[in-house]
Amino acid sequence: MDRIRVRGGRRLEGEIEISGAKNATLPLMIASLLSAERLTLENVPHLADVTLLARILRNHGVDIAMEGKRSGAPPHPGETYHLEAREIVDTTAPYDLVAKMRASFWVLGPLLARCHEARVSMPGGCAIGTRPVDLYLMGLSELGAEIDVEGGYVVARAPGGLRGGRIIFPKVSVGATICVMMAASLARGETVIENAAREPEVGDVARCLQAMGARIDGIDTGTLTIAGVSSLGAARHAVLPDRIETGTYAMAVAATGGDVLLKGARAELLEAALDVLERAGVAIKPEDGAIRVRRNDVPLQPVDVETRPFPGFPTDLQAQLMALMTRAAGTSTIRETIFENRFMHVQELVRLGANITLQGDLATVRGVAQLKGAPVMATDLRASVSLVIAGLAAEGETIINRVYHLDRGFENLERKLGNCGAVIERLSS
Repeated sequence: MDRIRVRGGRRLEGEIEISGAKNATLPLMIASLLSAERLTLENVPHLADVTLLARILRNHGVDIAMEGKRSGAPPHPGETYHLEAREIVDTTAPYDLVAKMRASFWVLGPLLARCHEARVSMPGGCAIGTRPVDLYLMGLSELGAEIDVEGGYVVARAPGGLRGGRIIFPKVSVGATICVMMAASLARGETVIENAAREPEVGDVARCLQAMGARIDGIDTGTLTIAGVSSLGAARHAVLPDRIETGTYAMAVAATGGDVLLKGARAELLEAALDVLERAGVAIKPEDGAIRVRRNDVPLQPVDVETRPFPGFPTDLQAQLMALMTRAAGTSTIRETIFENRFMHVQELVRLGANITLQGDLATVRGVAQLKGAPVMATDLRASVSLVIAGLAAEGETIINRVYHLDRGFENLERKLGNCGAVIERLSS
């Protein structure tokens, strides 16, 4: 099993190209199930989760052709995927595939909408909380689906096709919003989704569906209105830049000092996180098609943060911020309001010398003068990269084990950081 070795104490200087957003790419790929015509996605990141989802979609009958990055192409174009689901050959998403990645559960909506039936295994993914699928099932039931849970599978049927309905989510859910929105695009009549997730990735999927012929109003708001159509067509869509990768590298620069231009980043996608960094004493300057992050010798200031649905501070940057605040000149608090089990990185940060105490959903982080390298264990995707940030800021050598989590969500992390002066390498078993 691969490991990553980090030797800390180096300032980061240079440029990092921001990849396409993983959290938009996955549902965009799944949207190909809604149409018999070709969906072309540009700026697709090369990630383990993308590769796995391609395998799952091929199992359903999606033909996928890929074009890699080409010499002389524009900066960070990512890969280009051509997905064509002329015929759905299998409406079952089996346990051995879905259990490896939670987002693959989202095929339930498109399969049900297009084929009027689906059998999808209950999901797996990172162990950061229960993340139940009840909101997905409630939303699809409101569209007329008959749903049973049998032997660990969700079995959904809509013999006459889905019909429009009114869905009021009791809490914000990105996955449920996307799944139901995709299904509603092919339902008869009008669907209204209230308390819809407003995350940029939801809007990116909605705009792609519009390009395919879907009729969606209220994009980027808490209320989506979808007028169902009989079929969707071909489209070409570029995946938006990854705001979580942007915030992660911004925090790495903040933790180590230096000056890095994050190329392709869009400040409006993570204003809450950038505001927190500025409160901590980090200089943030949006530039044309990029964000410059700079911290010289200014001490990091402590901050108090609560994770919230967009436009609030994202839960997917909570672990990275905690790693950063271990070096602040004072005491910070971080309250996790989205997932009940997303503090598993705390004990690993403590192994590096961090002073963190937990009380329920609240972490109190008392800044220390110096972290010291040690062997640590990654527990999930965002926890993994928080340990990389801590290792970059620590004295000595840090070995991060179980880095396959990183490969799920960060493209070329070692190369991107190494090009900015970090001493980081992958150790293959």
